[in-house]
Amino acid sequence: MTGHRIDVLGQRFFAHHGCLPEEAIIGQEYLVDVRIWVDLTPSAESDDLAQTVDYVDVHRICAREMAIRSKLVEHVAGRILKALRAELPLTDTIDRIEVEITKFAPPIGGDCDRITVVLQG
Repeated sequence: MTGHRIDVLGQRFFAHHGCLPEEAIIGQEYLVDVRIWVDLTPSAESDDLAQTVDYVDVHRICAREMAIRSKLVEHVAGRILKALRAELPLTDTIDRIEVEITKFAPPIGGDCDRITVVLQG
């Protein structure tokens, strides 16, 4: 495993995820962080975008998957992880991907600032 990593952090999306009917109607803001462990040696030497992971591709995939309603944040994170693995170039050089989704003020019947789900694969 390489020590190299690309992070695309703080992606904010308004979405309608959740088990409660009100969540489907009202929606709320989510934060998505993606970390990709990949060999960056070729792009560090060549200055060639084709030899690395393009942040634009990562954001496009996250935006598309966040727009699809799910009851569970875990399900959304799983879809993003699967899509990143399938659609990013250089998948053979990607060691690991981590997707972290934060949901603010979850309706849990108590005081809770946020919940976060983290999937790796």
